[in-house]
Amino acid sequence: MTAPDTAIEETRIPDTVPSQQGDESTATDTTTAPQDSTPANPAEPSTATNPSQGTKRSRPQSDNGDAERTTVVLGEDGKPLSKNQLKKIRRQEAWKAGAESRKIKRKEKRHEKQARKRTELEEKLDAARAAGLDPEEVKKELSKGARADKRHCPVPVAFILDCDFERYMLDNEVISLSSQVVRSYSMNKMAKYNAHLFVSSFGGKMRERFENVLAGNHKKWRHAQLIEGDFVEAARLAGEVMRGEKGGEVIDVLKPVEKEEGGKEAENGAQPEPETEEEGVDRSIVYLTSDSPYTLETLEPNTSYVIGGIVDRNREKGLCYKKAVERKVRTAKLPIGEYMAMQSRFVLTTNQVVEIMAKWLECGDWGEAFLHVIPQRKGGVLKGSVAGSDADHEDGQAMEEAREAEDRAAEDGEDGEGKAEGEQASADRKGVKETADEQALQQEKPPQVTAAEAQS
Repeated sequence: MTAPDTAIEETRIPDTVPSQQGDESTATDTTTAPQDSTPANPAEPSTATNPSQGTKRSRPQSDNGDAERTTVVLGEDGKPLSKNQLKKIRRQEAWKAGAESRKIKRKEKRHEKQARKRTELEEKLDAARAAGLDPEEVKKELSKGARADKRHCPVPVAFILDCDFERYMLDNEVISLSSQVVRSYSMNKMAKYNAHLFVSSFGGKMRERFENVLAGNHKKWRHAQLIEGDFVEAARLAGEVMRGEKGGEVIDVLKPVEKEEGGKEAENGAQPEPETEEEGVDRSIVYLTSDSPYTLETLEPNTSYVIGGIVDRNREKGLCYKKAVERKVRTAKLPIGEYMAMQSRFVLTTNQVVEIMAKWLECGDWGEAFLHVIPQRKGGVLKGSVAGSDADHEDGQAMEEAREAEDRAAEDGEDGEGKAEGEQASADRKGVKETADEQALQQEKPPQVTAAEAQS
């Protein structure tokens, strides 16, 4: 008994791979066995030549000698696509196909939250009526407080995301950095005090992704600029904005500390020094890098803080520090080691650095800022405090979900569908963290460490 004929055919992707010229099609189909050189043993495979490539390919046969059908998918350069490339294309197509369903789910979640907020408002109004208060007055007060929370409060501090490292990153890492930039904008926008956000060296694959995949929503961003120039050019523009009418107010945490009772001037944290004694050092720029010997203790008004936008899984060493030294700007590192006890080495992402600094502008305490941002699953606790409570671990997942909602909100743009969801997520996350933060901050906080002490 002979085995039945078999046929093997790759799934064609006509929308992704362009067709070839002339008689060649997108997929070269070989369905007939060679007539002049049939092998003596039917079990032995025959060979066929792909006319577009000029290379020989083995073609498996069934037991009865009939050739199996195979399909070769060619890429834009005319070369056959590998299995991994085909899988990647199919994943992209599947993601695009699911866009509508994701949109519907976000809409349903938003409606659920809106219904929950209406229910909570009705409960508060009922409680006001029971207490003999005017429900309309209570409603006005609640609305006034909500508007106050959403107001834009600029401060004369700039955050610059330096995206001049694309050549060191893979495609999926560029995608990850794009998401981090979107999150950075979202978190700075929702913060109590808003720094001036700049994205420098904006171009290449990232710009292409922003304009195509993200549908150009970055053009709707307010109080943020994306420029093609480098971080020095961005700092120059930021300086003009901070010194202008819309530069913002110097809040308390940015003001110098007054003299102590003994007449000795209290230190407001020794500021990072230039990496070179040469003339022309720009003191208005501080490049944040973990390789710096100086520790950042406070933020200065009218100063630009540069954050290296790179996702390379720690392959490249010291890129940001070397770049800062070459451009003659100051450097500093965040005081994680002085405040946090980590169970493992923790690398901050670009958006996490932005969120930490935005939180410091609000509270003026690095310990609280680190606790607010660093995921609880990383095991980070304040030095001198009791190691993470059960409540901390339970809150970690809720915080991550809130951050994902903020990410979607920023991607949808200022007027997009996810705006309400992102704002509600930010409020939810603040409520989730409140109890855990209070418990951790009740413990003893470490003293301020100056840059001179950190170097000794």
